[in-house]
Amino acid sequence: MTGQQIGDHQAHDPSWERRYERGAFAVLFLAFVLMPAFIYPRFGSQLLCFAMFACAFNLLIGFGGLLSFGHAMFFGMGSYLCAHAAKVWGLPVELAIVTGAATSLALGVLTGMLAIRRQGIYFAMITLALAQMLYFFCLQAPFTGGEDGIQSVKRGRLLGLVDLNNEVAMYYFAFAVFLAAFGLIHRIIHSPFGQVLKAIRENEPRAISLGYDTERYKLAAFVLSATLAGLAGATKAIVAQNASLTDVHWSMSGEVVLMTLLGGMGTVFGPVVGALVIISMQFYLAELGSWVTITQGIIFVVCVLAFRRGIVGEIEAWLRGRRK
Repeated sequence: MTGQQIGDHQAHDPSWERRYERGAFAVLFLAFVLMPAFIYPRFGSQLLCFAMFACAFNLLIGFGGLLSFGHAMFFGMGSYLCAHAAKVWGLPVELAIVTGAATSLALGVLTGMLAIRRQGIYFAMITLALAQMLYFFCLQAPFTGGEDGIQSVKRGRLLGLVDLNNEVAMYYFAFAVFLAAFGLIHRIIHSPFGQVLKAIRENEPRAISLGYDTERYKLAAFVLSATLAGLAGATKAIVAQNASLTDVHWSMSGEVVLMTLLGGMGTVFGPVVGALVIISMQFYLAELGSWVTITQGIIFVVCVLAFRRGIVGEIEAWLRGRRK
């Protein structure tokens, strides 16, 4: 092997990759465990919900190569159905969240069968059009509450034991849901299914020539991403105790794209960092009013120019460069 080949082999050493992921996960886990001691738990709970949403979106765009401009429809419908199930049907919090995620799963199957037939910008535009149709449905449907949304959603008790009205308890419940979703996504992208998704992303004609039914794989990725986005929306409905048109608005789809690109598309931990940056800006810069959007835009432009791979993507590239 030449010196260059040895360097490349070391830079992409699987054992090094595993050690890096374990170390990064340990830091992430410790940071979230200790977070309620330093910030308001309700803010931390919302951060976990949006981090879950960004991770779900990253599964589709970062590993499947499919850019959806309508992912808010899954987040929003998960939120609405969870809130309705908890408040009107009186379901316990566990079943209400499952109802929201299951609704997004069914919606993902229906919309995915339509959208997956197209690629590139046409796929993105179809998802945006479907999301806008759903937005106007939510605006008119009686069960959503229209412009008022669904308010005062009861949290209840987890398994009949833990009172989720306690903000710290609610935070750790949201953290448990996030860990389950994050673990599932990590398992998916490191499975043979995930490797095929990456192959389709890099060169779909070659994947087809190898005998893979690429449309079936893309539909599966779309449905998985939609279901996890619905899980994030359902958890958010319990955390915030409401579901509103904001959850299903097109701007929510834009925010999750921003989170993923800022943190690092196609990285495991990038969407979490991106969600942390965006949600923190919205929370701590709220006093700026409409200038928050301008500030976000400036920061995004700077990060795109300075961090082409996203924050985590640049850190990973730097670590590989040092190892090489």
